[in-house]
Amino acid sequence: MNTYSTGKFAKLANVTERTIRYYDKIGLLKPSFVMKNGYRYYTDEDLLKLQRIISLKNLGFSLEEIYPMTLKNDKQSLEDSLKLQIELVNKKIHSLENLKETLKNTSRLVREDHVEWDKIITLLQLSKYDEEIIEQYRTSKNLDVRIQLHEKYSHNKLGWFNWLYSQLDFSHANRILEIGCGDGKLWENKTLDFRNREVFLSDASSGMIEEVKKKLGDDFSFMVFECEQIPFKKNYFDIVIANHVLFYLKDLNLGLKEIERVLVEGGSFYCSTYGKNHMKEITELVKEFDSRIVLSRNCLYDQFGIENGKDILNSYFENVDLVMYDDYLEVDDSEPLIDYIMSCHGNQNEILKNQLHQFKLFLDQKIMEKGHIRITKQAGVFKCKK
Repeated sequence: MNTYSTGKFAKLANVTERTIRYYDKIGLLKPSFVMKNGYRYYTDEDLLKLQRIISLKNLGFSLEEIYPMTLKNDKQSLEDSLKLQIELVNKKIHSLENLKETLKNTSRLVREDHVEWDKIITLLQLSKYDEEIIEQYRTSKNLDVRIQLHEKYSHNKLGWFNWLYSQLDFSHANRILEIGCGDGKLWENKTLDFRNREVFLSDASSGMIEEVKKKLGDDFSFMVFECEQIPFKKNYFDIVIANHVLFYLKDLNLGLKEIERVLVEGGSFYCSTYGKNHMKEITELVKEFDSRIVLSRNCLYDQFGIENGKDILNSYFENVDLVMYDDYLEVDDSEPLIDYIMSCHGNQNEILKNQLHQFKLFLDQKIMEKGHIRITKQAGVFKCKK
């Protein structure tokens, strides 16, 4: 195994010594060896980790986001990181090719004294596409992390998506709409008869729709729109589904009015949500470790939750019934728990970035005490009729 001084390590990676010292100071990349005289030495494995850091930074990730992405340093994690980098680079290449072609076309039009303003607008949109690539990755990755934690550690082996699907009555449904379909997990490996049926999957993210289209294929129709502006005529759908979506709406009342508008008389609306005790132990754990941590700036269940959902829905629908999902988690490994926590929308990345090792030790101790950490799940689906 080769070892390198800070100066040689920085030179090999084509970065400044100041950068290496800064990464050491903030705990992102510590040297493998520190001698009694204070000299610091890095290894080939440290070079691999530095490559990941630099590449992810160049792709547009912040150092706070890179911390949890480089926490593991085993072979599988390295392979996953390289696949991610290849995928994002390919998307950027595609984006830059489109930008190049649009620039050439616009340049030609300028030479001909014929500027088309829609081309200028396209240039502005393409210039922001790099940001959208990373944002799509963040959204997709965070969703995957959450799903994986539940799939691996849930007591209820049926699983949330299979259970939710079992609650849907398709017997008289020819036109179906899912709002905020995410990665399309609800429809994977399902045996719905598509003859004489139209199933529309929608999401506000065009990137998410591109991904789910590749995954699910031609049996579905895919659209990008916000729930507050559903582009269908009145009384069009027999079923509308919103799985953990309503609490994210900018205007919940307008969204519900739109859903009620596009449903046929007697049509069904299924919407799932959480209660105030959902995953409460995770909040308690991070607060115990550092009271400054806030995992979410908004309590989703206050916007639309188990406790207030029926009262909200009664203003728009009839026969509103709640069916609860019976489940809990028993987590015996700290790393997926850390991944979940770091995927939240609060300030945890900023606070934990220099303390991830200590936080892992803290969680490991909690797991060792009882063999696992038990986590409450409080989720259900409201079934409504128009």
